[in-house]
Amino acid sequence: MSKPSDPVVAVETFLWSSPRAEAYLGPPGPRDRVDPRGYVVRAGNRTIYPLDDRSLLVRVTTRSGLVGWGETYGLVAAGATAELIRELAAPGVIGRCPHEAETLWEELYDLMRVRGYVGGFWLDALAAIDIALWDLRGKMTSLALHQLLGGARRREVPTYASGLPRSTLDERVALARDLAAKGAKGVKFAGVVSPDAIEVEARALREALGPNVGLMVDLHWMFDRGSASALAQRLEPLGLAFIEAPCATEDIEGWAWVGRQTSIPVAGGEEWRTVHDAAPRLRAGSVSIVQPEMGHTGVTQFVRIARLAEAWHLPVIPHATIGSGVFLTASLQVSTSLANVTGHEHQHSVQEGRGTLWRGACEHDGAAFRIGEGPGLGLEPTEALLATLVPI
Repeated sequence: MSKPSDPVVAVETFLWSSPRAEAYLGPPGPRDRVDPRGYVVRAGNRTIYPLDDRSLLVRVTTRSGLVGWGETYGLVAAGATAELIRELAAPGVIGRCPHEAETLWEELYDLMRVRGYVGGFWLDALAAIDIALWDLRGKMTSLALHQLLGGARRREVPTYASGLPRSTLDERVALARDLAAKGAKGVKFAGVVSPDAIEVEARALREALGPNVGLMVDLHWMFDRGSASALAQRLEPLGLAFIEAPCATEDIEGWAWVGRQTSIPVAGGEEWRTVHDAAPRLRAGSVSIVQPEMGHTGVTQFVRIARLAEAWHLPVIPHATIGSGVFLTASLQVSTSLANVTGHEHQHSVQEGRGTLWRGACEHDGAAFRIGEGPGLGLEPTEALLATLVPI
């Protein structure tokens, strides 16, 4: 191995957080509970969420002073991911060349695979580092991320509006109408907010939006295969573009069974970390639409998942979640380079105002994102962002 001319000399982690006017997905319902640490536990899918926005940022610096930024989930227990980076991942990256990003991902993956850590916080740690290394690769070569991957096939990525975080059905319908009026070609609502009234909400939204705006529902892994397929069949007359995450993520055959029982496409993939998660699910026919999440995969595995989906002739519509804008930008940059990306999630309630955090952030016009042209991710932190970061 040749000695790198500009090796990594530092890997730092920071917690970013921002208060929300409304809790993610909507205010807690009567059956939800807020625990002593300030997390809300949704009764519908028994999953824990923060009441504010937060993520874990990684700053990787080379000897010459170049800086690459990465980001991963920091929704819960961000300190666990930060400790894994500090204790296990950073020592394997310091002294190495950013151009070895893919090799480094594989080396770091191997460190923990025999202990069963092929997902969760460890892979989130790898995702953040991987994004930062790809950012550095671009800055070292003066190329945008999409150019490193072969070039942009399109300048814009069409989006659908995700989430209707309002208290009542009438308020959610009004918000959906407003989003469509601003250009949204599709709207996805969260089944976990009103798990016993999904059909009622779907009908109200379809009536309000009309036939020309796409309608989707995220089922948040709430149902067994029988209940999910029965619900999907009842929703078929409403012409949904897809149902997302109908069953528990480990129930691979259950997802495939649901897909065989309904004409509505089944979408999923946000919780996958690697192509090894994707492969058995694509073989089983569990999904018709693949939704990789950059905050879990990093660039290296995002690309591998998307290209595997292409080999199965499946469209990719990437997932987008709570973040400061780094992994969203990486997702959009990569998406422009891939043949089978047909759209992208737009978390409008999360991403509003993110332009004050990063210079060079992708612009959204209500219907699509337009990517920037700067090297790497094309992002530089503003003073407003740096003032909010807490070393962790």
